[in-house]
Amino acid sequence: MGYDTLSGGAFYVHPVEWVLRGLSTNPNLIVFGEPGRGKSSTIAAFLLRMMMFGFRSLIAGDVKGEYSPLVRAMGNTPIALGRGSPARLNALDLGPLRSRWNSWSVSRQREELAGVLGRWVKLLVALADAQGYEPTVTDEAVLSAVLRGLVGIGDGYTELRPITIPDVQRVLADPDNVLCETTRFADRRQFLDALRPMTDALGNLISGPLAGLFDEETNIRLDWDAPVQSMDLSLLRSRGDQAIAVALTCLGSWSSMATDLQADGDIRIVVRDEMWRQMRLGLRAVQAADSELRLSRIEKSIQVLIAHKPSDLMSVGAAGSQEVAIARDLLALCSSRVLLGQSTRVADELAEALGLSEREQEVITGWAMDRQGRALWKVENAPGYKVQTVLSGAERRVFDTNAQLRQAG
Repeated sequence: MGYDTLSGGAFYVHPVEWVLRGLSTNPNLIVFGEPGRGKSSTIAAFLLRMMMFGFRSLIAGDVKGEYSPLVRAMGNTPIALGRGSPARLNALDLGPLRSRWNSWSVSRQREELAGVLGRWVKLLVALADAQGYEPTVTDEAVLSAVLRGLVGIGDGYTELRPITIPDVQRVLADPDNVLCETTRFADRRQFLDALRPMTDALGNLISGPLAGLFDEETNIRLDWDAPVQSMDLSLLRSRGDQAIAVALTCLGSWSSMATDLQADGDIRIVVRDEMWRQMRLGLRAVQAADSELRLSRIEKSIQVLIAHKPSDLMSVGAAGSQEVAIARDLLALCSSRVLLGQSTRVADELAEALGLSEREQEVITGWAMDRQGRALWKVENAPGYKVQTVLSGAERRVFDTNAQLRQAG
């Protein structure tokens, strides 16, 4: 990545090797830093250099469009979602599951589909939770039954049917007798009354600020083998913070499915920019984020979280709430912490959250503030490394996030 200023030697980063050598307990990274300190360029350099070792990367929601130049430089086109873009990404897209379906045994089909359906249920209840409705276990059971019916499990696992959120909403609004009986309702009226909040919540999603973006069939070709793929959300900023948060939630679920179904032995890096926006939607969104990080070793992925400061994560709920407790635990699910320049107040937050020494705090507030790309790298509880990221001339041109400002001037 650059050089360790204390030893003068090169500083190498390989989260998977760190786990295998017992230096860390998981391969996840969390990056903190003030705007302009070099977060994006540090992460972009990490992604580019890991590509040379066969790692593919997915930017699961590029809020500011900062990674699009890297994607283009690697010969791919970032997928822009939002105002003026014709791109649509079905939140319930089957993705690689559908293309690989016929190559699997029935037992493998059953196993993979169960995982995907479970993820879809979590997504739908999180989206309902974001609108102020707290889904019940009955809601989850009904959603599971609806999804299984729509996708075509009753046909004997022969072929999967594509489905969308409006499909789910229509079944909830007009259930047949078989669904009412299967989900143990006395009659259709009881079903409609019990599921009305969930039905309305999904209806609001279809007609709200994200209408058309995640509730229609996917109309873009996704290159699952590209070295880096990005979902650019910069065009969504005019639709408000909640729209971006909902988009991040949909993309988080979709990207997790994509990494679940990767080829054996393939490890993908998933970058989650400003994940705290998604987590502010409610408890279910926080739980989904927590689950994805906990499964990173099993699902063979490196999760990279990016935030400005710890309070971004801690502001997801009221003090002492379950949301805040889970958000605090997320720090423990990221064995490697990259701490770029910060003000004294934020450095105090980091010291409390990560157990930094006074000398490490001084590195963040002093040395790291003097030049872009300087960071304290903490791996587990070992003393931190003072690292200066070094970019080549080509990398500096590609990773220049201030280019638009200079053009405007």
